Amino acid sequence: MNSEVRRILEAVRSGGLDVDDALLKLKEKPFEDIGYAKVDLHRKVRQGAAEVIYGAGKTAEQITGIVTAMKNGGQDTILITRLSPEAAAQVGQTHALDYHPDARAGVVGELPPADGLGTIVIATGGTSDIPIAEEAALTAQILGNHVTRLYDVGVAGLHRTLAHLDEIMTASVIVAIAGMEGALASVIGGLADCPVIAVPTSVGYGASFQGLSALLSMLNSCASGVSVVNIDNGFGAGYLASMINHMEGKR
Repeated sequence: MNSEVRRILEAVRSGGLDVDDALLKLKEKPFEDIGYAKVDLHRKVRQGAAEVIYGAGKTAEQITGIVTAMKNGGQDTILITRLSPEAAAQVGQTHALDYHPDARAGVVGELPPADGLGTIVIATGGTSDIPIAEEAALTAQILGNHVTRLYDVGVAGLHRTLAHLDEIMTASVIVAIAGMEGALASVIGGLADCPVIAVPTSVGYGASFQGLSALLSMLNSCASGVSVVNIDNGFGAGYLASMINHMEGKR
């Protein structure tokens, strides 16, 4: 069940919130129209995770206005992905922003405590894949997950992967991030007993076609339990990993 709705219902049951106030919380307007954006204020109620701002293509003024609307709507922690250092500096003049240059992302508010079922492992084939990995890791942390980073463990030196078997074998979800031929996802998928989310990156020489080669390799993986997100989509991988790590039994 959606965690935000559950909190409201639990508050009603415990007497901390009366029925009318609970109805008001559930019926509050679902979005705020600020002209250049319609800010989704109900996403956390519907999906369990609040809206995230995609910073690329937006001006710093637009990002600042969206953050203001989200904070006014009760969102405590806000993630801004693909945020340039220049835009981050401007947004930081209005809001307390923690900028993560490796992830190219900014966070307004505090990271929540981890409440997922287990650990999400973020593994990269090489150091060049770290920006995408950090986007995935930061996304997962903002959504309330414990994250373990395994960087530069690619198949060009397979012993580096095998040196982390304990982390791989005990993970709840693994995000395997690689460019070039994208073989890391298949190797990890053949070792782990948990879902593996493969992220192709645009790292590589000409015939890698800006990540297309890795994408096709990952889509054709012979390892069972491997799913694939779009090229360089660290956010999508971190979000999906969090959903898996927060799954509850349903009858």
